Amino acid sequence: MTAWDAVIMVDWSGGNQAPAKPTKDAIWACIARGGTAEEPVYLRNRQLAEAWITDIIDAAQARGERVLVGFDFPFGYPMGFARALTGQDDPFGVWDWVEARIEDAPTTNNRFDVAAEVNTLFPGVGPFWGNGLKRDIPHLPRRGTERQGHGMPERREAEQIAKGAFPVWQLSGAGAVGGQVLMGLPVLNRLRRRWDNVCVWPFEALDGSLALVEIWPSLTVGPQPEGWIRDAWQVHEVARITSGLPADRLEQMLDVPKTEEGWILGLGFEDELRGAPEPPRLKNDCFALPPGIDWAPVDDVLQLLKERLAPVVGTEVLPLNAALGRTLAANVVAKRANPPHPNTAVDGYGFAGGRGDGVHRLRLMADRAAAGSDPGVIVPDGHAIRVLTGAALPEGVDTVVLQEDVSASQTEIAFHGPIKAGANTRKAGEDVEAGQTVAEAGARLGPADLALIAATGGNDVTVRKPLRVAILSTGDELVEAGERAAAGQIFDANRPMLLGLVGQMGHQAVDLGRVPDDRAQLRARLDQAASKADVILSSGGASAGDEDHVSAILREANAMELWRIAIKPGRPLALGLWHGKPVFGLPGNPVAAMVCTLVFAAPALAVLGGRRWPEPQGYLLPAAFEKRKKDGRREFLRARVRNGQAEVFQSEGSGRISGLSWAEGLVELPDEAITIARGDPVRFIPWDSFIG
Repeated sequence: MTAWDAVIMVDWSGGNQAPAKPTKDAIWACIARGGTAEEPVYLRNRQLAEAWITDIIDAAQARGERVLVGFDFPFGYPMGFARALTGQDDPFGVWDWVEARIEDAPTTNNRFDVAAEVNTLFPGVGPFWGNGLKRDIPHLPRRGTERQGHGMPERREAEQIAKGAFPVWQLSGAGAVGGQVLMGLPVLNRLRRRWDNVCVWPFEALDGSLALVEIWPSLTVGPQPEGWIRDAWQVHEVARITSGLPADRLEQMLDVPKTEEGWILGLGFEDELRGAPEPPRLKNDCFALPPGIDWAPVDDVLQLLKERLAPVVGTEVLPLNAALGRTLAANVVAKRANPPHPNTAVDGYGFAGGRGDGVHRLRLMADRAAAGSDPGVIVPDGHAIRVLTGAALPEGVDTVVLQEDVSASQTEIAFHGPIKAGANTRKAGEDVEAGQTVAEAGARLGPADLALIAATGGNDVTVRKPLRVAILSTGDELVEAGERAAAGQIFDANRPMLLGLVGQMGHQAVDLGRVPDDRAQLRARLDQAASKADVILSSGGASAGDEDHVSAILREANAMELWRIAIKPGRPLALGLWHGKPVFGLPGNPVAAMVCTLVFAAPALAVLGGRRWPEPQGYLLPAAFEKRKKDGRREFLRARVRNGQAEVFQSEGSGRISGLSWAEGLVELPDEAITIARGDPVRFIPWDSFIG
């Protein structure tokens, strides 16, 4: 079985139409692809929900996607119910029977009366109970204790295993799922008839491209974060986690015996599916400028990004040998000291106490201490023992004299003093004490970090999952490098540049190609980017002109802020959210695109990926150029260092890509007016300092 391209999870409701404002105990749905979930969708009634689900599945199948759809109500009843109701052990016979009798409108339905009709077919009283209406309904008791003699099991096998699951017979009150089943089975039956390739799990083999499965979000999803509606959070998490499972693992979860009762997806795999919670998402107003700000100074923009952005990626646990370059999600504490015990720093001879001036003679023990061994001896006062670099100091030794300073025989050593007590030794914990933090959350792990963690007893580390950054170029004028360029067309230089920059930053670059100046195509590509990445980085179309479609589309979605930044090169930067994913709309000119990426996007991406906000480190160098700068904008000049001086590229034009290749970094000039003469100090920031 191949992987499912799209996962749709639905939190159902058996009640009447919910309020217009999103609320709990209504219908919520969520789509996820590849471990990334979109914004949950609020659906007020079953009619809207069925239409939405149908449209989504139609669109997905038109794209050739395999779709898994989960509903949070039982697909079947306890063993024996189908035969008692229809005369056959066929769950789909129950679906047909229920669909033929259920009447459903947004503000009313007959689920209680249908349940009462079912009860008349069984002896005694029941099995359904929970009349939630004011009027009495014959054959439908209000309390479960009033039932007797109906002959049906109280719970399905799945509900006996899943702790806290409610039986299918309860129609009202806390935890009632009986009404959801009666109002959900007709919808499932219609979906099943609509497509030829649909399979219902676990009643049928999943050999089609569309599957309907039963879920129970409470099985694996914990409490919702602050600001979330519980039902919305649950479908979001179940969709996200399920869509991110390896195909073979999901196949194992779906490999259950065929049963007329149905089964809950993930039952028996609860601990694995709980996994790590997804971090909180960005708020819709995270890119909103404070009132009254038009042209924003660079420092103000950076401060706003620093304050408002937060990690958008989850966590995972990796062994040290697989964690290089990853970002720590939790502090690492030393499990033991380094060094773990007092040891010698040199090859020589160990003894107790220092010695003053003059010649000193000590009896030499036959034993020796080497790194990794325990001599298991006590060195008496007046005696010495041969020690090698890194060896734990035997009991009775606190000082070591270098072997080059010693004359030794088989039984004695002699050396000249003075030598201080403790010379040439290392104390236990001299480098790191047990319990000390050796690496902090938000740090990007380098080789030295791995060495320190390993030396202090660490093995597995909790790290952030890689930040996936979608790179997209826009514009009719662009063609791929190596293709034939018509008159008026240029080669796409921004995309390879941005893909390279993102890779150097340690993130996972996702190439989304080029899109012409067509809004429908751009929307579709943004949808694709949101399904595959955590952040979207586009170049071109980010200003306010007729052909600036990125900013226009974000503005139409009420999810865009156009930041006019007092910077040269650059200025317009479109920032927004698309399906909950942050979008950075960069200028189209390559020099401006690179400068804005380094100055604004690089630190923002670092934080979104779980790192600490990086501050580019520059240093003052004598200027090898002259310049008169006007007031009002921060300027960044392409520069390199020669003979200890900062040279700048001959042209400041944003289209001069050769200057980027020529340069080794940027010279940063302040917002204020300034006149620079040769030899004046200027701040030079190397490329690597921006990238981190």
